[in-house]
Amino acid sequence: MKATIYHNPRCSKSRETLAILQGTPGVEVEIVEYLKTPPGRETLAGLYAKAGMTPREGLRKGEDGAKALAGASDEAILDAMAADPILIERPLVETEKGVRLGRPPERVREIL
Repeated sequence: MKATIYHNPRCSKSRETLAILQGTPGVEVEIVEYLKTPPGRETLAGLYAKAGMTPREGLRKGEDGAKALAGASDEAILDAMAADPILIERPLVETEKGVRLGRPPERVREIL
């Protein structure tokens, strides 16, 4: 099974999630360091749809740029995330079984 993780190596939750993926037999892990290679707006929209979550739920609310999006539409949030990927909550993991936000990291086991 292939698993794609949208990863920030500086984030402890992202590192914990990656360790779960790498420690699961039969899982081939593709690592996308999303701050270096940001997913596009359409990719983000698709990931959130597969996860059953809104872009607002995928917004990293502690970031300064997120405060300006308090009353913004999902479309505006997606635009902001595509322009400034630090606003994307991490890690996002996609497999053939779906998408999960790895908070807590153990949630990714649902799609393995």
